[in-house]
Amino acid sequence: MFMCPLCNGLGNFSVNCPVCGEGSEDRGRVMDCYDDYSPYMEIDDLKRNDGYGTTLSNHECPHILFCATCQHEFVSLIKEQENNII
Repeated sequence: MFMCPLCNGLGNFSVNCPVCGEGSEDRGRVMDCYDDYSPYMEIDDLKRNDGYGTTLSNHECPHILFCATCQHEFVSLIKEQENNII
């Protein structure tokens, strides 16, 4: 089983803005913006239809990130970590 460190608050993350190079802030998973019920649906089911194609097999979680410096919003694929807790 894999889990997103950003969704689960595991440690710090740092993704620089592709436009200005400054740090960015997390605005949540892309899939949570699909409709009113998507935050309550199974993550793996949503990944099958997220439009990125390989997020399920590559264990990535697409997040919307925002740069406060230049106001640029972009998507970054966050690498999930293996969860060994049963």
